[in-house]
Amino acid sequence: MPDHDWLKTRAREMRRQPTVTERLLWALLRGHRLDGLKFRRQVPLGRYIADFACFSPRLIIEADGPTHENSAHDLERDAWLRGQGFTILRFRNADVDKAPERVLAEILRASGRK
Repeated sequence: MPDHDWLKTRAREMRRQPTVTERLLWALLRGHRLDGLKFRRQVPLGRYIADFACFSPRLIIEADGPTHENSAHDLERDAWLRGQGFTILRFRNADVDKAPERVLAEILRASGRK
């Protein structure tokens, strides 16, 4: 299991160097911009780091590139996070880049806000 300090340091590095898609999604989610929901980015949870987390409701958003397709690690991670009461939404980078309004609509539906 990764050390807590290592996870915090890694999450900080990931916040400093987001992918293009993470940068776009963060611009849409930050500062309560999506119906007042408060999101945090690159959040250490247990032994994992979530791309974006909203604690009320317990919602995690992941922006996934091709390396995440059929990933055993992601299946294990998602199962653990669901066990902690989170709903996980995974979006392909291409979907975030090409249709951000659809991504936001799905996040709102999952949050129970719309």
